[in-house]
Amino acid sequence: ESLSYLIDFNNKVRIHFTISEEHKNLFVEIADRTKLDMKYDYKLDLSFSFQKKSTDTIAVNKNDEIRFDINKKLMLRPAGHGALLENLNDLKADIVIIKNIDNLSTDKLFADTILYKKLLTGYLVKTQKQIFDLLNSLDRNDFSKDSFDEMIKFAEDKLSITKPVDFESWTENQQHKFLFDKLNRPIRVCGMVKNEVEHGGGPFWKKNEDGSLSLQIVEQAQINMNDENQKNIFKHSTHFNPVDLVCGLKDYKGNNFDLHNFVDHQSGIITKKSKDGVELKALELPGLWNGSMADWITIFIEVPITTFNPVKEVNDLLRREHQN
Repeated sequence: ESLSYLIDFNNKVRIHFTISEEHKNLFVEIADRTKLDMKYDYKLDLSFSFQKKSTDTIAVNKNDEIRFDINKKLMLRPAGHGALLENLNDLKADIVIIKNIDNLSTDKLFADTILYKKLLTGYLVKTQKQIFDLLNSLDRNDFSKDSFDEMIKFAEDKLSITKPVDFESWTENQQHKFLFDKLNRPIRVCGMVKNEVEHGGGPFWKKNEDGSLSLQIVEQAQINMNDENQKNIFKHSTHFNPVDLVCGLKDYKGNNFDLHNFVDHQSGIITKKSKDGVELKALELPGLWNGSMADWITIFIEVPITTFNPVKEVNDLLRREHQN
C-alpha cells in the first residue's frame, strides 16, 4: 500500500514501524524477504523503533496504592500509544502519514485508501503553504489591517481557531502575536469515517480551560458516561476515528517542531489491567492522537468507510478485506 503513495522523486519509499523490541529480528527478516520479492525498482527505506522504557508509568492497585514487583521494584507499565510521541518526534520528518497496522486491506480492495491518502496529503500541503505565507507576512510585519482581518477569517473558517472573547480589546501587537502563535504549530489532517458499525473515539469540539474551543479526537474513556448530557453527545456523534492522519511536522522556516511543546499534559486515561492475577490501575499518557496532539492545528475530513478495515478481534480476519 505504501508503495502507491509514498514514493519520492528518487524512487525511495520511507516506512517506519514502531514494534516490540523482542520481535525486531522477525520484522527485519520479513522486510529483507519483501525487498527481494518486490516487482519494481523501489529503494525501500525501512526503519524501526520501540516504545521507550523512559515513558513507562507506575501501576497502583484498586485502592490506589503503588504496586511493587517480586523484586521490590516499582511496577512499571507501558504508557499507551501516547508514549509514541517520542518516536514521532525523533523521526525529524517533513510529512508523516500515520495509520494502525491492522487497518490494511488486500491489493484488489485498497484503491479507495490510495486515493484518499493522496487527497489528505494534498490538502495538508495546500493548507500548509497558505499558513506559511501568512506566518511569513506576520513575521515581516508586512500586512494591512484589512489583510490581518482576512488572516483571522481564514484561521476561524478554515482552521477552526477561535478568538478569546475579549480579543477586540487587545492591542494590535497582542492580536498579531496571538494569531502567529496559533498558526505556528504542527498540522494534522485527520480522515474520519461515518459512524455506522464501529464504536469508539471520534471528532468533537472541546471546551478548553480558558473557555476557547478546539477540535479534538476524543476517546470514549475520556467522556463521563455518567453525565447524561455528555453520554447523549457521544451517543449521537456522527463520525468515528479510524486513525488516518497526515501530519506536517516542520515550521515555516523549515525547522522541525519540538512536539513536546504541543501536548495537553492534563489529559490522560486510567485503564484497568491485571498482573499475576492482581487487578491494577494503569496510567496512560495523553493518547498520541488525543492529548499528545491537542495543541496542533487540526482539520477533519470525511473519508469513505471502505478505507477502514480494522482487526479488533480474530473473527475480523474473516472479512473479505483481509482475505488475499
